[in-house]
Amino acid sequence: MSEVNMSSFSHYMDDEYEKLFRRVNPPRVVIDNEACKNATVIRVDSANKHGILLEVVQILTDLNLIITKAYISSDGGWFMDVFNVTGQDGNKVTDEAILDFITKSLGPESCVTSPMRSVGVKQTMDHTAIELLGSDRPGLLSEVSAVLTNLNCNILNAEVWTHNARAAAVIHVNDEETGSAIGDPQKLSLIKKLLCNVLRGGNKKRGAKTVVTDEITHTERRLHQMLFSDRDYDRVNDDDFDEKQRPNVNVVNWSKKDYSVVTIQSKDRPKLLFDTVCTLTDMQYVVFHANIDAEGPEAYQEYYIRHIDGSPVKSDAERQRVILCLEAAIERRVSEGLMLELCTTDRVGLLSDVTRIFRENSLTVTRAEVTTKGGKAVNTFYVRGASACTVDSKTIESIRQAIGNTILQVKGCPDESKSVSQNSQTRSLFSGLFKSRSFVNFGLVKSYS
Repeated sequence: MSEVNMSSFSHYMDDEYEKLFRRVNPPRVVIDNEACKNATVIRVDSANKHGILLEVVQILTDLNLIITKAYISSDGGWFMDVFNVTGQDGNKVTDEAILDFITKSLGPESCVTSPMRSVGVKQTMDHTAIELLGSDRPGLLSEVSAVLTNLNCNILNAEVWTHNARAAAVIHVNDEETGSAIGDPQKLSLIKKLLCNVLRGGNKKRGAKTVVTDEITHTERRLHQMLFSDRDYDRVNDDDFDEKQRPNVNVVNWSKKDYSVVTIQSKDRPKLLFDTVCTLTDMQYVVFHANIDAEGPEAYQEYYIRHIDGSPVKSDAERQRVILCLEAAIERRVSEGLMLELCTTDRVGLLSDVTRIFRENSLTVTRAEVTTKGGKAVNTFYVRGASACTVDSKTIESIRQAIGNTILQVKGCPDESKSVSQNSQTRSLFSGLFKSRSFVNFGLVKSYS
């Protein structure tokens, strides 16, 4: 038998063994609303495989659940997780539909993949998805949406992240006339060409990419992958970065157990756990144990990891790379600036018009989430003034009058330039001062109460 056939046979046998192991040892999910006073406790036991932690965390975060505590152990062939979660309102999860979805998604009937917020990048009947990567600058989102509007493309959904002078986006569009995916190869080619020119701008040193891909990937994970592959973790000018905004990441080797121990202390925020686990997984590290505590304004994360080849971090260069990549993963979703929420009837060119008004008022969009459902558009923008200045109230009032006072809502106070409460959505979500925490004792299974 040839080497290629042997490899294919070995892969086939591994798949069959995994299926058999799963049938003999099906996943078990226990949801308990009595064990903890202020959170729903979700316990997941299943056969272990690389990436399973990310898949479980992805399902919980896609449901917009807040993970306040977690204990994770996956040493050997078995995977055991305990999560304390709440809804967005900070209360226990009591919605039977959500609880049933969790049980089905993580239990014996599941293949442990999240169907929510996936990117339909393969052209479907209703939309085409486009991935964009390029240099960030004021007015970029306005220019991108204007190009798509001029080409008779309707923007259905979009997510835009900016970090370290780079911008990444996943945008779903359809043809304005047909309401379906764009099937004309010439039009697709023109879209790519024009958008690539916009993304490149005047920056000839850094590349720009516009891609329509066949792969179906989770939107936020894809954004992480795009920026990671673009090396956005390499700091252009470290002196310009506010140390108080940077998470405290440390990596040390525990030679006794042959693990590398990663500790992260930062301001807490939604989807923080997803962002760190996503990055560790895509960097080909396996999480064997972890302890997460995010009950207060600060979050503490601790991971015991090895590379997928079985080794801990081998060099100082590798250690620095892990630190930089985790810092970048957390910073990408920092909600810098003022949060504006637009809710109105959807129409072609809406995003182009709104972002043009932002640009005309010297506002820069640092992050955006654009969604449409049932003819309604719900868009969230994080904006800041020129040169990262605070947005003043006169500018906001001018924008609201141009767009519509009832349509555009301000989340937070634009004049707030001093320290604000830890729950404010208008300030940086990181702090430079953290209290030390001890490592978890893996001889004890923690119970949360």
